[in-house]
Amino acid sequence: MERRTGVREAEADGTATGPDPDARWLALLMHAAFFLLLGASLTRFLMRHPGEARTPWIIALSITLAVLYLLGPVLGSRPTPRRLTWLGVLVAVWMVLVVLAPSFAWCAVPLFYTGLRILPPRAALALVALLTAFVVAAQLRLATGFDPNLVLAPPAVAAVATAVFVHMQRQAVRQRELAARQRELIDDLLRTRRELAATERREGTLAERQRLSMEIHDTLAQGLSSQQMLLQAADRTWTADPDAARRHVRTATGIAERNLAEARRFVHDLAPADLAEGGGLEAALHALAARESAQAQGALTVRCHVEGTPHAPLPDRVQSALLRIAQGALANVREHAGATAAGLTLTHLDDRVVLDIGDNGRGFTPEPGAPRATRATGAVRGHGLPAIRARVHQLGGTLTIESAPGEGTVLSAEIPLAPTALTTPEDPT
Repeated sequence: MERRTGVREAEADGTATGPDPDARWLALLMHAAFFLLLGASLTRFLMRHPGEARTPWIIALSITLAVLYLLGPVLGSRPTPRRLTWLGVLVAVWMVLVVLAPSFAWCAVPLFYTGLRILPPRAALALVALLTAFVVAAQLRLATGFDPNLVLAPPAVAAVATAVFVHMQRQAVRQRELAARQRELIDDLLRTRRELAATERREGTLAERQRLSMEIHDTLAQGLSSQQMLLQAADRTWTADPDAARRHVRTATGIAERNLAEARRFVHDLAPADLAEGGGLEAALHALAARESAQAQGALTVRCHVEGTPHAPLPDRVQSALLRIAQGALANVREHAGATAAGLTLTHLDDRVVLDIGDNGRGFTPEPGAPRATRATGAVRGHGLPAIRARVHQLGGTLTIESAPGEGTVLSAEIPLAPTALTTPEDPT
């Protein structure tokens, strides 16, 4: 019911899903017809009745009627009290003109359209009947004798015009309701697709967790259980049968080696693909920059630069986190910044590693009073920043974002390499 009411109100205002070209052209045609009929009627009166005493009144009322008609579009199309008052004054002036000069009767046709467009159905039909009666009376005054056509033709024309207009109006309402239903169906379809995608992601995550749990149970857990049993057996027989105890220890050592290989395989499978291919973080960042530039097809150029040399290989956890941070930041640049150029800079220092991601996009104004490391919000740069902050926080680092409208954005992730900073337990989130 609320949607239908909204459609009716939009129809009365001339706007629903957008401007209706047919209604606009019909309105222009009726406006032109009104002024053409008004001018023709005034010209006919001046030619047939030159120098009469009522001529100044006819001219003044014609000008008044034209001015009133011009005020109509300014007042809008809704049946407001001011709009209804305007319509009543317009019809009253026209009636006075018809009484003084019956030749102005045919100006009623555009008034039919105006009344039907503004008034409720019953009031509009009553106005049409009143205008038709004045037209019939005016035509009978102009006729030299009684003519049935003058009595029957105006009502027939008014009935046809009213039926056509009402039909067009109802068709327009149906089209708008159909368009509204189609939009609702499209919205439902998009919402269903999003929910389905979210469900599939959840199911995929659960399936992957189940697969990993089964893998760990069948490999690492079984191996650790076997090691425990062998070491316990070795402990029991260490004094009575040293050779058997050493055999148990050697067997447990072999199982530990196999478990270590399995654990490394798990880490390799879970690492980002670019890192899993070998070459380290630098090669992965260069590959990421080249891939982003190729996918943008000239709209965005991403360059990568490495400064300094690490004193020791970066921990796998740091390399994986920095690569994910670069991927998330470039996704924000691609989706939100409107940039044409971006750069990745990896800087190796003595006790820390710094990754800077800069772009020449539209930038934004950081929230006043917020710390530099937490100024940008997810609403500004999407949902990637919370994930980036979480990764940096897990490694004990700091995230700094510098930006200004029209001056681009620079995101800097600084990760300490001190042993204590890299042993922080991971946040479950």
